[in-house]
Amino acid sequence: MNIVLRQGLVVADGSAQVTDVLVVEGKIVEVAPGIEAPHGTRELDVRDCWVGPGLVDLHAHLREPGREEAETVASGARAAALGGYTAIVAMPNTEPALDTVALVSYVLERGARTPLDVCVAGAITQGRRGELLAPMAEMAAVGVRLFTDDGVGVQDPSLMRRALTYARPLGVRLAQHAEDERLADGGSMNEGPLSSRLGLVGRPALAEELMVLRDLELVALTGGSMHFLHLSTARSVALVVAARRAGLAVTCEVAPHHLTLDEGACASFDPQFKVHPPLRTSADVVALRTALVAGDVDAVATDHAPHAPEQKDLPFDEAAAGMLGLEHAASLVFEALGATDASAQRFFEVLSRGPARIAQLRHDDVRIRHTGHGGAVAAGEDANLVVFDPGVTWVVDRHQLASRATNTPYEGRTLRGRVRATIAKGRLVVDDGVLT
Repeated sequence: MNIVLRQGLVVADGSAQVTDVLVVEGKIVEVAPGIEAPHGTRELDVRDCWVGPGLVDLHAHLREPGREEAETVASGARAAALGGYTAIVAMPNTEPALDTVALVSYVLERGARTPLDVCVAGAITQGRRGELLAPMAEMAAVGVRLFTDDGVGVQDPSLMRRALTYARPLGVRLAQHAEDERLADGGSMNEGPLSSRLGLVGRPALAEELMVLRDLELVALTGGSMHFLHLSTARSVALVVAARRAGLAVTCEVAPHHLTLDEGACASFDPQFKVHPPLRTSADVVALRTALVAGDVDAVATDHAPHAPEQKDLPFDEAAAGMLGLEHAASLVFEALGATDASAQRFFEVLSRGPARIAQLRHDDVRIRHTGHGGAVAAGEDANLVVFDPGVTWVVDRHQLASRATNTPYEGRTLRGRVRATIAKGRLVVDDGVLT
C-alpha cells in the first residue's frame, strides 16, 4: 500500500513543519508540501495532527508463554498498534521465563505474525531465580539486546557484577527492576503515613533507591551499561542523572502511571491501583514530570501488565501487581508534558527515539531483525510512523480495549490526545483509531 499523509505537523529531531509525507513500498520516499502521489495512493488528511516516528515500548508484559488468559503476543501487538507503537520489547517474566534461545525464538516467531516488530528481552539469570547466569551470548546471537529479570530484579550484587562484566563484550544492555526485595517484601503500596492509616504494609522508596545506588556503583566498577526500569521516586531519577553526567553508561525510564497517579489512589482499596514499584507521593509525581520535561528521563515505557480477573479481583494486599498501559500511554505522556504543541519534541523523544536507542533498534547489525525505528521522518527511512491527534478527547472504557485483560486504573477517565493512525513496516494498521 502506498500512503500519503496530508498537512500534518511533521516532528523531526529538532524541528517541526506542516507538510506531506509519502510512503511507497514500506519506505518514506518524500517529505514535502503538495506531494503529487502515484495513482491509487491511500490519502489521509492529518491536519492538526502530529506525525512522527512510530512509538517504541521498552517494557511490555505479553504473558506468552504461560499466561495466555491475560495476554498473548498477538493481542498485545493489537493493543500496541492502537497505542501508536510500531515496536515493542516483550519482558521475560513469562512461564517459563525467556532464558534460552528456544524460548526467545518462540516469542519472536509469534511476533513475526503480527504487523509490528516484536523484540524480546532475555532473562539475566536462569529462570529469573537470581542464582546462575542465563546464556546471554547465545540469546544475543539471535538478536536479543536487552536483558532483565524484571519482576524481582537481580538481588545478589556479586551476580549482577558478573552479569555486567559478561554483557559488556556482547554489546548488550542490562535492565534492572530496582527494588531490594528484603526491604520491599510483603508491601503492597508506598510506605508512609497513608499506608499506616490504611493498615497496608508498605514498600519503602528506599528499597528502590538503594538498589539504584548499588547498581550505579557496579556499573562504575565494571565499565558496563545499565537501563533502570520504571523508576518511581525523585531521588532515584536524580541518582541516575548525576551518574550519567559523571560519564556512566546508564539510562532510565518512567512509566505513565508514575507520572499521572499518586499513592492517594490506593485509599480506595481498588486493586487496579496496585503496582510494583508502587504509586508514590504527589511530590514524587511532580518531580518525575519535571524531570520528564527537562530531558532527564530517557524514555517512557508502559510496563503494560495484564492480569486475568481471578488474579486482580482480590483484596488489595492479595491482588497481583500491575496495570495495562499500551493503549493510553501516549495520551498520558501528552498530559504529563503539559498537553501543548510545544511538547511535541519531548513526546517523540521519550516515546520513540530514546527507547529505540536503548533497545538498539537503530543499529546496522545483521543479528538485529528490527532496526528501522525511532528515526527521522525523512526520505529513505523505513515507514514506521504514528499520527497523534492532540486536540481530541476520549474516555477510557476497559471493555473497549484490545488487550485480553481489563485491569486499567484509568476506567472512566477523560484523556486528551489520541493516536489516530499507525503505519508499521509501511502498512496502515490503525486508521482513524480503528485496527484495519
